[in-house]
Amino acid sequence: MRRRLHPSNWARFLFGPASRGDYSAPVVHRHDDFEQASETDLAGFEVETDSQGHHYAVRREDLPKEQV
Repeated sequence: MRRRLHPSNWARFLFGPASRGDYSAPVVHRHDDFEQASETDLAGFEVETDSQGHHYAVRREDLPKEQV
């Protein structure tokens, strides 16, 4: 009798079990060039909240001088 495997079982059969790291170890966060560029871009925005509680981003250069 031929046994039918679930697709996840086929993946486990072909590639082996998923490697799982140490769950108690802290996450290592590496700052690469892409992340530095993203942080630089996001630094140019200010988060505003309207009267209904909606949040949106506004470029700092578009804000009046007294809000910057």
